[in-house]
Amino acid sequence: MRPNHTPSPALSKSSAARHKFDKKANTELLYKGVLCALIGLAVLISPYFMSAPDLRSIVGGASLVGWFALVLGGSFLVQFGVRSWAALPR
Repeated sequence: MRPNHTPSPALSKSSAARHKFDKKANTELLYKGVLCALIGLAVLISPYFMSAPDLRSIVGGASLVGWFALVLGGSFLVQFGVRSWAALPR
């Protein structure tokens, strides 16, 4: 049989520090996700609002970059959601 084990103060401090780090990391994931998604949307939508044909073709040629930023931002947001859902008390 195992004796009752109470966590040492050092372990609880490291746990609190890890929780604070995780919260900061999750917040940064949210910021990165939103910014990447907005940049991707801006690159994909902006050619429709440009009047100069040369500039429109240059930005329109960067649609692959826009899709990449949109997918990357979406994956950051999904990862934020999964982490937030896993951290909910049950």
